[in-house]
Amino acid sequence: TIYPTDVRIAGEWVRATQQRMDAVIVVETDEHGRPVSRCSLIRDLDQGDRVVCGVEGVRINRPMVQKGEGEFAFMSAGVSTERRVELAVEQLAWEMKRVKARNGRIVFVAGPVVIHTGGGRHLGQIIRLGYIQSLLTGNALPTHDIEMNLFGTSLGVDLARGVGVHGGHQHHIKAINRVRAAGSIRKAVRQGIITDGVMYECVKNDVEYVLAGSIRDDGPLPDTLMDLNEAQAAYAAAIEEADMIVMLCSMLHAIGTGNMTPAGVRLVCVDISPAVVTKLADRGSVESTGIVTDVGLFLNLLARRLRDE
Repeated sequence: TIYPTDVRIAGEWVRATQQRMDAVIVVETDEHGRPVSRCSLIRDLDQGDRVVCGVEGVRINRPMVQKGEGEFAFMSAGVSTERRVELAVEQLAWEMKRVKARNGRIVFVAGPVVIHTGGGRHLGQIIRLGYIQSLLTGNALPTHDIEMNLFGTSLGVDLARGVGVHGGHQHHIKAINRVRAAGSIRKAVRQGIITDGVMYECVKNDVEYVLAGSIRDDGPLPDTLMDLNEAQAAYAAAIEEADMIVMLCSMLHAIGTGNMTPAGVRLVCVDISPAVVTKLADRGSVESTGIVTDVGLFLNLLARRLRDE
């Protein structure tokens, strides 16, 4: 589960570490001979590992949820298509400012729709303002972000005019090839090939990014992790000690990240489809909320709010 879990070992409760969903609990002893327990993926088990079987001696600590009228209830509401987006953005900006003030960690999970809807420049601005410590995505977002920088198109569509351009279907392949020739996204930035956009801001502001590949990827970019186990482990490492995770229009990466996230982390899912937002809310986390809206407009409002503050 996502909730803190204790295991009864030799008469005492031992808290399991590396808490996440879809895992088993391994019981070991540390260098002092004291019992310890940790969550592990089944594929990471070694022969001889002592794995908890059954439910006896296992205690799950679910938080008590109490809501009072008039209390500030950010991150506690359900999914709604009728919520005023401006208010949700204002509350999110307030929370992000608090996390930044205490040197907390904010992770963004984003899909290529961010670029297609014109939200790339706003996401880049949020990175430049110092509100994002890690960006988790796939091969498509950086590909079309770089395409936008080089050719002014995303999937061959001129975003300034909203129309396709002649030969535009080749632009993302050309963008990938230029980066592959440079060796990596970081090297392409240093060589002056990439001069603007989300990935440019990540490199310039030293923001960690993890690109998880899939079977449908073109290229892919040299930074994309095509080994699924490696990519999943890199995602899990990137969200360690995260205070907030904001998920933008990527059902695949959002749900995958949500399953790795323990209770206690703020989750915000933004998508035009209520079904995607509901899937995240159904994890059971009391710290999650969903915002059903266009992600390009959402990022515009959020960047403006963070910039003003």
